[in-house]
Amino acid sequence: MKKIPSVLLIVLISLSLFLLTFLFVQTKNKTFVEDNTTDNLYLNNQNLKELPDYVLSKTNLKTLDISNNNISVTLPAEIKNLQNLKILNVSNNKMTNLPAEVGQLSKLEILDLSNNQFTGLPYELGNLKNLKILNISGNNYSQKDLEIIKKSLPKTTEIIL
Repeated sequence: MKKIPSVLLIVLISLSLFLLTFLFVQTKNKTFVEDNTTDNLYLNNQNLKELPDYVLSKTNLKTLDISNNNISVTLPAEIKNLQNLKILNVSNNKMTNLPAEVGQLSKLEILDLSNNQFTGLPYELGNLKNLKILNISGNNYSQKDLEIIKKSLPKTTEIIL
């Protein structure tokens, strides 16, 4: 029986440790990286057309980044199940609507809706009492909607127009 050379063994151990750090998952022929150590999911730049269904069951997520895709459909109402989300980035897509259920993400601190095609914003965004940053730049949102939402948001929330 031959022994594995020590150099090869070290390389294999190093590679194993690297692979344990990041879980590479294949979905709809798209590769994305899930950082299991911090509960962050980065699906940006994947040419996605919609949010993959399995994401909605990852209730431990703190960050969900689906920016720079081709998502034109609204997020599903089940987005409300991601109660631990602190950062939601849907920037640079083709979305026209945002579900009111986003207003139920009580721990959300950063919401980036920039560079989509939103023409209206749900009033329920005003329920986000921990929101620190709301980026709505690059959209044709209703000023009336924004004024109603601003009245309910914390005064310290930075709104990027």
